[in-house]
Amino acid sequence: MTVEWTHYTFEQLDVHLLYAILALRQEVFVVEQTCYYQDADGKDQQAIHVVGMQDGKVVAYTRILDRGISYPDYASIGRVVTSPTVRGQGLGRPLMDYSMRVLYEHFGEQAVKISAQAHLQDFYGSLGYRGVGEEYLEDGIPHRAMVLGDPA
Repeated sequence: MTVEWTHYTFEQLDVHLLYAILALRQEVFVVEQTCYYQDADGKDQQAIHVVGMQDGKVVAYTRILDRGISYPDYASIGRVVTSPTVRGQGLGRPLMDYSMRVLYEHFGEQAVKISAQAHLQDFYGSLGYRGVGEEYLEDGIPHRAMVLGDPA
């Protein structure tokens, strides 16, 4: 099945799409990963929201933030998630590729920093990201900072 990739500012999200996005984020990050944290962190209003839709359902998502919001010298891509219903279908790479295009389109070409779950370092490395610093626990899950490009 084909995934339709789109992106929205916060103001462009209607309540139904916002609800579906938040439900997916909670399904995976809070329930599946038993990671209790404040998902609604006040950054969604400043983000570009990348959404992958399949059969009218949100199946993939990222949140893109400009430099200075999550990291002083880097833009960021976070809340990277695919629905359990589509895992193993190879959506991670197209999701990240589309997210990078959207980031550059909206905020200009710049260095990007992510907080990657440690078990996904090889995947992000295959996209050009390089690990920086040591692994750390974020909400009880091992993570590693990874960057693409150098800050200006």
